[in-house]
Amino acid sequence: MIFREWFQELSSIFTREHAFNLLTAILILLVGFFLARRARRAIGRAKKLELQQRMLFEKVGYYGIVILAITASLDTLGFDLKVLLGAAGVLTVAIGFAAQTSASNLISGIFLMIERPFVVGNTITVGDIRGEVMAIDLLSTKIRTFTNLMVRIPNETLVKSNIVNFSFFPIRRLDLEVGVNYASDLQLVEKIIRSTLSGHPLALRNPLPEVNMRGFGASSIDFEIHVWTQTESAVGVKSEIYRALNLAFRANGIDIPFPTQTTINISPET
Repeated sequence: MIFREWFQELSSIFTREHAFNLLTAILILLVGFFLARRARRAIGRAKKLELQQRMLFEKVGYYGIVILAITASLDTLGFDLKVLLGAAGVLTVAIGFAAQTSASNLISGIFLMIERPFVVGNTITVGDIRGEVMAIDLLSTKIRTFTNLMVRIPNETLVKSNIVNFSFFPIRRLDLEVGVNYASDLQLVEKIIRSTLSGHPLALRNPLPEVNMRGFGASSIDFEIHVWTQTESAVGVKSEIYRALNLAFRANGIDIPFPTQTTINISPET
């Protein structure tokens, strides 16, 4: 008996118009989420946009359409959006006073996207953190270190820090140092170094490599070498050139000396 009265009361409140509005609101939500997913996929396939721009526009497009769908659904159900907007405005002001740091990070994130000191995929150093940029969001930037750790850096910190971007230019210069025995033929040593560099497939011919004698070391005559290579190949080229130089020196009888130290013992006078 009680359940029948409840059912009759609900039936009187929940009219056909209410049911139609509810179904319409659900349909709007379903269509909105469907369009949001399609928009995110379409933006993700836009080849004219860079990776970081696609990532940002995907989020803006997706959540923008979802918010519009939710707003339209609430309006269909008869909610007074003016009241909701007023409450949202008060809430926004309250959050704004409590989230000044977030606002600073947001503005800094916009500056980073405009200035573009780095993009997703670049290798950068910020302070003692070095790694590959995974994502540039509005509040923070995420970096994956070479030990496979994710580091989240607030955008405000990035704007105020010195950033070294190893991927900004297409080519990079590598600096190498090598020492040879004092008895070595220096002209032959330089010839071997230049021949080794010219024979390496990843050492660029333009700009040309530089080979200079740096000075007289404690146990060797030291040379400094500057060679240019493509940025994406820079990690392994240095090690490859050192190995090639070692083989070339051995083949031509050039010794790379060990550090030596001479000790003279002076007996005290008796």
